[in-house]
Amino acid sequence: MKLQQLRYIVEIERQGLNVSEAAEVLYTSQPGVSKQIKLLEDELGIAIFERSGKRFSGITEPGRVVIDIARRILREAENLKRASAEFSSGDSGRLVLAATHTQARYALPTVVRDFVARHPGVRLEMHQGNPVQIADWVASGEADIGIATESLGEHPQLVSFPVQQWSHCVIAPAGHAILASQPLSLQELARWPLITYDAAFTGRSRINRAFERLEIEPNIALTALDADVIKTYVSLGLGLGIIAKLAFDAQRDAGLVAIDAGHLFESNMTRLAVRRGSYLRRFDYDFIELFAPQLSKRVIEMTLQGGGQAWQL
Repeated sequence: MKLQQLRYIVEIERQGLNVSEAAEVLYTSQPGVSKQIKLLEDELGIAIFERSGKRFSGITEPGRVVIDIARRILREAENLKRASAEFSSGDSGRLVLAATHTQARYALPTVVRDFVARHPGVRLEMHQGNPVQIADWVASGEADIGIATESLGEHPQLVSFPVQQWSHCVIAPAGHAILASQPLSLQELARWPLITYDAAFTGRSRINRAFERLEIEPNIALTALDADVIKTYVSLGLGLGIIAKLAFDAQRDAGLVAIDAGHLFESNMTRLAVRRGSYLRRFDYDFIELFAPQLSKRVIEMTLQGGGQAWQL
């Protein structure tokens, strides 16, 4: 039995039983993958995959057990590499963060600055994406730490921690009639074209639910992937914006005015996630604590050792 054989069966499941795509991801050939899977099945004495002709059509019941175990073995093999690298290389290595634009642009800059100053030997990489992508990157090991509002708390292969609660605000050009509407209401908002986040981003589900509860149909004129784009189009007079409150800065966003919308939409929770069962290095813990001081190494270890139930604020 070889680790590479285990990688093959895990990747085939991840690729929806498409052997060609799995082989491409693993930089090998389809016949080579098929041969190694047959050797593994012969050694174990079971069929891992159901077959229809030469194609895999499903996963057998024992195959699901084998694949789950294979994932754990591969994760521990990766942990061995991370642990040995930490002790052999000292305070150096590579830390990959995955975050939404809102977090990368508005919440992380000072954290990144302080981390780089403290750990000059660590190469820091940041991947930006939507919450679903971020969850998948962390779960697959492409990223070490994920930071987002949506998706992280529901992914079975992740352990997530609440970091900070935040609310939305409505932004409008200075002098807009909406600024006279106090207190602001959803009925008043629905009278105007609205510009807000794409459906997968930054608390958009809570915006939708607020209007649905009152059976109001909002006029969503435009959606965007980040707050900077939303603010640009609001400045052009195309509508009112609904963005994360932390994304508005009165000095930087001259010409725009923000109205607190915490009473209109449910609050949101920024979450930080790591892959379940992954080995965290000293600088991983350090970055997490710089971003969320309440998440000390002791708190994280207690959560991980307790089976990965998300710690609550």
